[in-house]
Amino acid sequence: MTQAMLVLEDGRVFHGESFGAEGETFGEVVFNTGMTGYQETLTDPSYHRQIVAMTAPHIGNTGVNDLDPESGRIQVAGYVVRQPARVASNWRAQRSLDSELKAQGVVGIAMPGTRALTRHLRDRGAMRAGISSVETDPRALLSRVLVSPGMAGSDLAAEVATKEPYTVAARGETRFRVAAVDLGIKTMTPYRLSERGCEVTVLPATVTAEQILALGPDGVFFSNGPGDPATADGPVAAMRGVLSAGKPVFGICFGNQIFGRALGLGTYKLRFGHRGVNQPVQDRRTGQVEISAHNHGFAVDAPLDGPFDTPFGRAEVSHVNLNDGCVEGLRLLDRPAFSVQYHPEAAAGPHDSTGLFDQFCALMQHHRSNEHGEGA
Repeated sequence: MTQAMLVLEDGRVFHGESFGAEGETFGEVVFNTGMTGYQETLTDPSYHRQIVAMTAPHIGNTGVNDLDPESGRIQVAGYVVRQPARVASNWRAQRSLDSELKAQGVVGIAMPGTRALTRHLRDRGAMRAGISSVETDPRALLSRVLVSPGMAGSDLAAEVATKEPYTVAARGETRFRVAAVDLGIKTMTPYRLSERGCEVTVLPATVTAEQILALGPDGVFFSNGPGDPATADGPVAAMRGVLSAGKPVFGICFGNQIFGRALGLGTYKLRFGHRGVNQPVQDRRTGQVEISAHNHGFAVDAPLDGPFDTPFGRAEVSHVNLNDGCVEGLRLLDRPAFSVQYHPEAAAGPHDSTGLFDQFCALMQHHRSNEHGEGA
C-alpha cells in the first residue's frame, strides 16, 4: 500500500496508508460521529472544501450505490478513516467505496489515529489540513497547508448550488408549490417535501426575492450549504424580501443562519462544530427532545432569555442543543417563518425531526386559509 500522511495547520502529523485516489488535497479538517450514512456524508454539499474524518472504526462495509447520493458527486475535499472495509457486503452495493473515491479523484487516508485526531480537534478546534500520498516531507506539506484558504470568510454556496432552476414534482396530488433556494441542497430534501404533496422549484443561490415571489409560491424554503454565513449577503437579502412579503418560510442548517442574519442577529464559528447523526436537540416550547442529524461549523448568536424584537416582529429561540446549549432553531411569533440548525430530511437517519416538514405544510395551509378568508 502507498503511504500517506495528514498534516494539520498546527504542525500535528498523522501517518497511514492511501485510501481512494492518490495525490494531495487541502481543506478544513472536521470529524463526523455518525455510525451510518457515509455515502450521504460524502455527497453532502455542506462538506464542500472540508476534509472529513469519520469516528466510526469501519467505513465502506455496505459499499456504494447510485440511489443514496445527496448530490451529483462526492463533495468532500478529502476523507479520513480508521479501517476501510475489505469487502463491500450489501445487496444494494454496486461497487466499493475505495473504487468510488478513486473514480472521483478524492484523496483519502486510512490511519490508526482517528481517535487521537478527533480528541485533538475537540481541544484545538477545526483547522486547515492537507492529505498527501506523494509528499514525504511533513514540513513541505505544512507550508502548503498554511497558504490554503480557511473556512471563516468563505462564500461557497454558489459553488455547489444549481446554476439553473429545476422542478421536483409532487407525489400524488399537488397541494402546495414551494420555492427552494439551493445553498447546497441535498437530494432528500425536495423528496421529503414532494412526499407531502409539494411541487418544489429549486432555485440558484443567487436568486433574488423578486424572482422568488414572481413564482407565486405557497412557501419558500432555504436549504443547507457550505461556507461562512457572514458572507452570504445575497441570500440574506432574498430572505428579507420574502419575509417582508409575508410568505411562509422554512430554513434548515445554513438556511437557519441566513434566517438569523435576516432577523438582524450575528453568527459565529463553533470550535469544532456538530457533525453526525446523534445530536440531542430540545424544543423549548414542548420540552420534547429529538435526536438529530447535523453538519455545521457556524451558529446563530441569539438571546435565549425569551422573545426578542426583529424588523419582522417578535422572535424566539425555538430549539437548543443539549450538549453545548447553542441555538438550534428560530421562530417568528408574528409571521409564518421558522428554521432549525439541523437536518430533518436525514436520509440515513435519525428520523425524529421529519415532522418539521409537516409543520411547514401546516403553516402554508394556514396562510392560504387566512389569505382567502377561509378561517374567518
